[in-house]
Amino acid sequence: MSPLPCDIAELRTLFLFEKLDEEQLEWLCEHGHIEHFEPGPVYHEGDPATCFYVMIEGGLALSRRVGEEDVEITRTTAPGVYAGAWRAFLGDRVPQTYDGSMRVTEPSRFYVLDADLFEQLMRDWFPMALHMLEGLFFGMQNTQAAVGQRERLLALGSLSAGLTHELNNPAAAAVRATSALRERVAGMRHKLGLIAAGPYDRIALGTLIKLQEQAVEHVAKAKPLSPLEAADREDELADWFDEHGIAGGWDLAPTYVQAGLDVAWLDEVADTIDPSILEGALRWLNYTIDTELLMSEIEDSTTRVSTLVTAAKQYSQLDRAPFRPVDVHELLDSTLLMMGRKIGDGVTVVKDYDHSLPEVPVYAAELNQVWTNLIDNAIAAMDGVGTLTVRTARDEDRLLVEIGDTGPGVPAEIKSRIFEPFFTTKPVGSGTGLGLDISWRIVVNKHHGDLSVESAPGDTRFQVRIPLTTQEATS
Repeated sequence: MSPLPCDIAELRTLFLFEKLDEEQLEWLCEHGHIEHFEPGPVYHEGDPATCFYVMIEGGLALSRRVGEEDVEITRTTAPGVYAGAWRAFLGDRVPQTYDGSMRVTEPSRFYVLDADLFEQLMRDWFPMALHMLEGLFFGMQNTQAAVGQRERLLALGSLSAGLTHELNNPAAAAVRATSALRERVAGMRHKLGLIAAGPYDRIALGTLIKLQEQAVEHVAKAKPLSPLEAADREDELADWFDEHGIAGGWDLAPTYVQAGLDVAWLDEVADTIDPSILEGALRWLNYTIDTELLMSEIEDSTTRVSTLVTAAKQYSQLDRAPFRPVDVHELLDSTLLMMGRKIGDGVTVVKDYDHSLPEVPVYAAELNQVWTNLIDNAIAAMDGVGTLTVRTARDEDRLLVEIGDTGPGVPAEIKSRIFEPFFTTKPVGSGTGLGLDISWRIVVNKHHGDLSVESAPGDTRFQVRIPLTTQEATS
């Protein structure tokens, strides 16, 4: 199509050009051209940005790609609106591609200027403004990167503090149990010497060893009791020890109760063992039971430490490929475990998982950052008291992960702004306003998914949708 005539007087009517002098308007007509477009697409998001467009008459619609859909962001018939390669003046310091798509909605005329010529125009005509625009653009970019890094460091520091606290408890319990176990083993050696020197024949020793094995079996099968049940059982056993002349029975009773042993079992022991050696036998069995209980406590504590280390490893994904198929429930569980201390006792966690979902190819470590941000926001919204619901489901050809809370909800007047960079409702110094922006970019830009929110007082749900099958995305 041959270019249409360029009319200087017509260009002067457009707000973008109204302050230009005659020489500048002549330059625009000499180096650019007028072009007619029928309804339809003009350029697509991601294509090389080759032209700068100014609408003279007609109508246009601009859209951005969000997940698998094109979302319209502007529709107008106002003369003078511009689009296209408007970032050409930044040169090769930024990718020179269209950051959205444009289509014409009715027969339209545009002034069109090549991107290279637009860059030249900006540098020659507006040098001071160009420096200020460059400073604004790259300054904002650097600020966002720096604050984003700070946001990640703050989250990491909070998680590290929580992990340290969680690790300290089982580690301290293991140390205490090991120290007590050393004392019990020393007592067993002493008691063994007394048994060897006492009036125990081979039959009595054999019986004692059998009772010892029975006690160990009971320890392994013992069921936890409520505090009231344990207290009643201890009273019964203490009375039994007093009736049989066992000194300090109140001190022996808790160990036997914790092992799941009752009065009936003690009666069997009394019927089996000679009364002259009953007290020594019961104290020997007490050492055996206490030793088993302490070893179980050490095992539980070290297992807890191992579980936390595994969760930290899963959360960080340091030893895994950046992009790989994962079970999203493992990522959610590791994040919840890492944030356990921050969640606190006042928040009830409800997991509603669809375990029939397949593994999903994702950037696992970065998705963990998304879960961290969403859960952290939910806890803050509830002020430490409420119900946190983590739900997974299939939404057609996408995975749905929903983080819900029972907080006051997101006010309608700010709902459209919560994903904006630096926007926060937290007090000054409490938030950077980048948590949701970072999450949005990870989900939408990197995973071609969608992040949205549905909110009402007492029911706020952030919904992450990710394609179940996808190609590796670029950062």
